[in-house]
Amino acid sequence: MNQTLGFAHYWAQGDAISHSVAYALLLMSVVSWYYIFSKSWSSWRIRRSAGALNGFWKAPTLTDAIAVLKNADSEDVYTPLAAQSAEAANLTNQAGSLNAAVDPGELITRTLRQEINRVSSRLESGLTILASVGSTAPFIGLFGTVWGIYHALVAVSTTGTVQIDKVAGPVGEALIMTALGLVVAIPAVLAYNAFTRVNRVTLAELDAFAHDLHAYLTTGARVGK
Repeated sequence: MNQTLGFAHYWAQGDAISHSVAYALLLMSVVSWYYIFSKSWSSWRIRRSAGALNGFWKAPTLTDAIAVLKNADSEDVYTPLAAQSAEAANLTNQAGSLNAAVDPGELITRTLRQEINRVSSRLESGLTILASVGSTAPFIGLFGTVWGIYHALVAVSTTGTVQIDKVAGPVGEALIMTALGLVVAIPAVLAYNAFTRVNRVTLAELDAFAHDLHAYLTTGARVGK
């Protein structure tokens, strides 16, 4: 009899609810691994392009600096700060526009803040899903276990005699759902923590880069000089 026990036997004996729990865990696993792979690739490209910030300040002109950064910034994280803030600095010289009436420093600050918010939103995409999977998958698996144990005990009680060997098998099979919940949750939690750290480092670099850009553009330097 023990040879027939396992996930296949548990699946065959399960009902719609236990099957739904398994499908939910499978869907959560697929979604979390999609974000793990996609954000791992994106994070690697972002960290690789961060080194171009040093080359940015070594360029002879701001136009050349933006071109250098754009060639290395494959994820388009750092380049928009330089390009949009340089454009904002030029807009303050255009008579007849609302931007011309705004203090140049304030306009550049607003532009940099908007770009940092945009990048921050991109970096945080998918993290909510990973956090949700990591926090709920164990409990979904536990629900499947409780439901399976309940049905196993009901099935055993109908026989009129309760023996440990009759209970241990079905209960052991039901515990598979708890294990599956942990298998789904652990990678999501580890990935969430790793991506959160990468985002924190990237945003710190963006903040420092924005500060340097603001100082440069508000000293009277302009594109091409």
